[in-house]
Amino acid sequence: MTSGTTPASIATAARSDVRPPVWGALAAFSLLFAPTLAGLLRDWWSNPDAGHGLLLGPLAIWLAWRAGIDPKSRPAPWWGLLVLSVSVLLRFAGALAVELFSQRVAIVGAMAGLTLFFSGWRQLLRWWLPATLLVLSIPLPAVVLNQLALPLQLQASRMGASLLEWRQIPVRLAGNVILLPGHQLFVTEACSGLRSLTALLSLGVLLGALWLKRPVFRLALVAVALLIAVLVNAVRVFLTGFFVFFISPEMGQGFLHLSGGWLLFMVSLAVLGGVTWLVSGVELRLGLGRHD
Repeated sequence: MTSGTTPASIATAARSDVRPPVWGALAAFSLLFAPTLAGLLRDWWSNPDAGHGLLLGPLAIWLAWRAGIDPKSRPAPWWGLLVLSVSVLLRFAGALAVELFSQRVAIVGAMAGLTLFFSGWRQLLRWWLPATLLVLSIPLPAVVLNQLALPLQLQASRMGASLLEWRQIPVRLAGNVILLPGHQLFVTEACSGLRSLTALLSLGVLLGALWLKRPVFRLALVAVALLIAVLVNAVRVFLTGFFVFFISPEMGQGFLHLSGGWLLFMVSLAVLGGVTWLVSGVELRLGLGRHD
């Protein structure tokens, strides 16, 4: 035995030899979750309600690569095994119940478990933003979407009708149907604003993480993003009714209606960016902003 070798170091080396290699763990992960991941990619490509995943998924990978490895982090194998075990059980339980959401959440859980097993808690905290974006990229179950879409439809209808009344346009509201003289404006599920709300929520998380330092300001920005999504969708309903009443019913359908929605969405992005800039300025004035 050399002078630099101790029983403790031999035991540590033995434990590290027992631990499976990274590539072996990644191969097992791919084998177990490949069908679920393939289905998620198909939904990102074909499902309009999940299209934001095409941006969030690659962005999360890039942000994880940009954050790099924390040299001070130490493996937490027992926690990693626990999280991996729960994720694998969730994966099989979701498969037995033919429920996709839990299987897809298990992908992120397994990634977190592997991170803990090989790198530890500090590394997992270092990658909190990519992990959050991955969770946001997972489409919600249809039953949850339906429960969210209807209240948003009704809220957009009420706010849009109120704005039309404010402009002294004769209007009567029946659920999600806005009755104008000679016209009926249906606020459908596609007009609920759920897609723009999801996109602005993700953008609020991203901008807050990249530009703001304090968690309270980040949470405030996310709340503002949700408020902007609701207000802009109400304005969209109002403008649709306004143009249908004063110009032509064709303004409420087809390309003109779709292009107007995209234009207002770009406006909401600009507003959220402006709010982020203002809050970042407040942080700097308070001496709390980023100095790197």
